[in-house]
Amino acid sequence: MQVKDIKNLPNELTVTVEKLSNLGYGIAKYDGFVIFVENATPGDEIKIELTKKNRNFAYAKIKEILSPSPHRIEPFCPMQKICGACQIQFINYDYQLKLKKEIVEDTMKNIYGYPILVKDVIPSPKTKEYRHKIQYPISETKQSKRIIAGYYKPASHELVNIKYCPIQPEYCDEIIDFIRENAKKEGISGYIEKTHKGNLRHVVIRTSEYTKKSLVVLVVNDAICKNNYKSLAKKIYNELDNIQGVCLNYNNKKTNLILGDKTELIIGDDFVEEKLCDRVFKIGAKTFFQVNPSSADNIFNYVKDYIKTHFDSPTILDAYAGIATFGICLSDVAKKITSVEQVKESIDNAKRIIEENGIKNIDLYCEDASKFFEKELRNKSPKYDIAVIDPPRKGCTKESIAYLLKLTKKMVIYVSCNPATLARDLKIFKENGCKIDFIQPFDMFPHTYHIENVALVELPNSL
Repeated sequence: MQVKDIKNLPNELTVTVEKLSNLGYGIAKYDGFVIFVENATPGDEIKIELTKKNRNFAYAKIKEILSPSPHRIEPFCPMQKICGACQIQFINYDYQLKLKKEIVEDTMKNIYGYPILVKDVIPSPKTKEYRHKIQYPISETKQSKRIIAGYYKPASHELVNIKYCPIQPEYCDEIIDFIRENAKKEGISGYIEKTHKGNLRHVVIRTSEYTKKSLVVLVVNDAICKNNYKSLAKKIYNELDNIQGVCLNYNNKKTNLILGDKTELIIGDDFVEEKLCDRVFKIGAKTFFQVNPSSADNIFNYVKDYIKTHFDSPTILDAYAGIATFGICLSDVAKKITSVEQVKESIDNAKRIIEENGIKNIDLYCEDASKFFEKELRNKSPKYDIAVIDPPRKGCTKESIAYLLKLTKKMVIYVSCNPATLARDLKIFKENGCKIDFIQPFDMFPHTYHIENVALVELPNSL
């Protein structure tokens, strides 16, 4: 029997969780009706209370765990349920990897629609203190006007004041605590989102696994208190041990975007250095760079080793390149690399890194990838042996995929942080005669539902 009318579904139920959704909810069924349960793991037998009903599914929270899954553990962070950043920290790590593989497999089955090999997830070398980019919203309490910093509760704009976060380097907690204690002393107020008033909106920290140094960015709502900001910046730089530099970023817009357009260095350097594939990268306030360097190193070396094993000095298109991280890492196994990125700051940063590493075989283009592809087709094609693409979460456009099919001779290596858009785009490649060899997942964000994937796409003219 299946529930035919959502109105007849009781508000309190006893269910057994069957799977994990791609957003980290436990999936249970009641008479065939799908229920998404927060903080649940497959194997849990639980009493639940429905929190939201839709026509085809509902959301629920746990009232009581009657029989816990054998994979359920005690979270190592006491703020796990409140903070919302580590959605599945209550699941043991080996089983997290198994569930993430299943998420990729289910997504491919539901969207891609063809049989495809998904390999076992390559784990993160670190499961604690792995996150090297920290973005804390800043506010203040109503009565005492005390500065608070942390993360928002799930599905809310209620800020949780976090003193300790075990997935980021410990000294980041010290930096945030120092700012909490000293901002008011410098006459700086916390930002109130509802009224769009207050000075300090966010603190962004870029920290290096390689040097253990940090770049601190104070995101401020106005320039009125600039001397106060400068005073706090110098205090951070002079009184803490691991600070590479402190910047101000100005953002006075009513927006969810954290960083504004203008960033100003106040003291020290406007970058930290990170090492991947034995190359040293400079990372600035707005540089796109993977937040888990040790896991990122696994991905870059995996792609590099695959190319080195299967190709002899190929020409490579590095699209959606950021600071040309792939291009730089692949430069010693390629004949020529063309890196394309539309953010000028990233291209300027890439130029500096290429010069400092003495690399001679990379050409950089500051341009939208799709527009660059279109221009390239006016020249002789196909031009590149391999295209390595790492698009944003929204994936590629159909036009971009059509261009890549014409520009590339042998293979597209597709790196994706979103299984759904990856599956959608791979289906387009498949429909154009390509062969998807396999997908290799990597765990970039332990204790979350996020999963990074590398897909190998053989083009028709190479088969």
